[in-house]
Amino acid sequence: MTTVESDQLPLTALQVDADALPPSRTDTATFGMGCFWGPDARFGAMPGVVRTRVGYAGGTETEPSYYALGDHTEVVQVEYDPETVAYEDLLDVFWANHDPFGGAHKRQYRGVVLAHDEAQRAAAEASAAALEDRTGQPVGTAIEALDSFTLAEDYHQKYELRSTPVLGDELEDVYGPALVDSTVAARLNGFVAGHGDADRRASLLAAVELTPAALSELERRL
Repeated sequence: MTTVESDQLPLTALQVDADALPPSRTDTATFGMGCFWGPDARFGAMPGVVRTRVGYAGGTETEPSYYALGDHTEVVQVEYDPETVAYEDLLDVFWANHDPFGGAHKRQYRGVVLAHDEAQRAAAEASAAALEDRTGQPVGTAIEALDSFTLAEDYHQKYELRSTPVLGDELEDVYGPALVDSTVAARLNGFVAGHGDADRRASLLAAVELTPAALSELERRL
């Protein structure tokens, strides 16, 4: 890992995260939509999304891990500000970014809505029915109640950001294990994957101080 001197750390990133909404003021959604790296980045760049994390859910295996997944599915959890983005908006992104009509070749990558409460289940069922009406095709995506969620290993969290070596290492040095819950990291993870518009990228970069090497690497990816 790259070592960053303490006087070079992007401390403003911590200040930006300090202004993010606390969990007591957010809601959480959980979706399975194929490999969880892509959805983690896509939702992370979305306005109103505060935090993202990837993990395993929807099965019966106790203490699942990537190499002992059992009957669980790769999922993304999306923590969001309900005053800025509605659960139905997240469902729109969900339906548009996986195949709701065909089954996955492995349960690990299946499409599934894991509802946190009856309101989410009702919204998901209504959106699935609307999709069937629009397309004339039966939706095969499962809608189930969330039973439990197991956080995936560190190397899966913010994968696109971690695959950007200088920037990823710099932020990992700043946050350590807290990287998974960083709003800044969620945004940058989405931005380096090609999501988010230019104005939102510029706004974040104006608020977060990065070392010249990290900023140069980021600009090459945008």
